[in-house]
Amino acid sequence: MIETIILIVLMIVVAAVLYYLVKEGMKLVINAAAGLVILYLINFFDLMSYIGGTAIPINWASVIICALGGVVGVVLLVILDLVGITV
Repeated sequence: MIETIILIVLMIVVAAVLYYLVKEGMKLVINAAAGLVILYLINFFDLMSYIGGTAIPINWASVIICALGGVVGVVLLVILDLVGITV
């Protein structure tokens, strides 16, 4: 009897943890996709030339920064490009 109760409680805890991970994981995926789309649009419309920068190269480093940082990663890449540091 006690084993059954422990098993039910353990399954509820596992389900709650999986729900939290999926919920937070989807937020990270959406943020990463938004960052990559914004980086692509900045280069497609050549928006960096309007503020005195050069086109941000889309390479592995910039894609990883955008995927991990999302929109904040794109802002970081833009600031680094304006300062003169290329990634």
